[in-house]
Amino acid sequence: MKGKLILEDGSVFHGELLNNIKATGEVVFNTGMVGYQESLTDPSYCRQILTLTYPMVGNYGIADIFMQSRKSFVNGFVIGELCEHGSNWHYETSLADFLTKQGVPCLYNVDTRAVTRKIRNAGTMKGIIVPEDAAQTEIDELFAVPIKKDVVMEVTTPEAYTLESEKEDAPFVVAMDFGVKQNIIKSMHNLGFKITVVPAHTTAEEVLAMNPDGVFLSNGPGDPADVPEIVEEVKKLIGKKPIFGICLGHQLLALAMGAKTYKLKFGHRGTNQPVKDLRTGNVYISSQNHGYAVDEESLKDLPLTVTHINVNDGTVEGMRHNTLPIFSVQYHPEAAPGPDDNMYLFDEFWAMLKKGE
Repeated sequence: MKGKLILEDGSVFHGELLNNIKATGEVVFNTGMVGYQESLTDPSYCRQILTLTYPMVGNYGIADIFMQSRKSFVNGFVIGELCEHGSNWHYETSLADFLTKQGVPCLYNVDTRAVTRKIRNAGTMKGIIVPEDAAQTEIDELFAVPIKKDVVMEVTTPEAYTLESEKEDAPFVVAMDFGVKQNIIKSMHNLGFKITVVPAHTTAEEVLAMNPDGVFLSNGPGDPADVPEIVEEVKKLIGKKPIFGICLGHQLLALAMGAKTYKLKFGHRGTNQPVKDLRTGNVYISSQNHGYAVDEESLKDLPLTVTHINVNDGTVEGMRHNTLPIFSVQYHPEAAPGPDDNMYLFDEFWAMLKKGE
């Protein structure tokens, strides 16, 4: 079936519609060459229409071990060539079958680089996926539907669960799930952490009642300013326990400390974002997926020091409290997909907890 992606500025991109399902969402792009399953199941893409710049997608299929959440939360998928027959020793099913079972609208045979150039120049914007012959009244109705903003509660774990550690001296961490990628939890657990993952609505009092050695604030979707109730709970944790935040958790921590965040023109989504550690001068390649950033100017009168910056645009990629055991980064240290240059951050968290600061 013929279909099309229509952006709110009137731009139209034609292709083939895999499933006769319409979609509405913020259109964003990812520049990664691999990792389409991890991206499709990363909760940080909740309610977005994800466009991939790499031309062939689906060539190694789908496998359960690469799932990053219980389901795909994207509202739509826009790609170039849809490979029908994947080849990989992990292969379990095709990308097309996965998208159909997940109910994800997919528009393929699209000039995704043209879509990307439009977004890079004009910024992320609302878009819809519809059949080629969709009536104008239907198009107008879809554009009239507001994009849901507070999506953290949609992607968080419905109930708490614990991953025990085989190490007797393992630090105990409570991970607040705002839309965590499973490989982040897996990476921490593989290092030896004992982890209890709790829903996003868990209060600071409930977290402290578990008496953890530290608190982890996870990645997740949306604008951190849309969840002020979570920011208030994070405020109550400051000074009580060591804290490590990633991505949305980094932004929520900044707001809780009195800083500001803002929306990037088209965000950072890909597996090759260069990040400089200002403490050592080392540059690491990172995997990122976010549309908001911490305002560096707003940190100047706060007890926070910028520790990492994005080499491409100079935005804040990491910060650390000057006196308290609190630090955070904007990117995903464990990649999935992407490089694992930044796993050392989990080691820093371990060392912080073992010091008992």
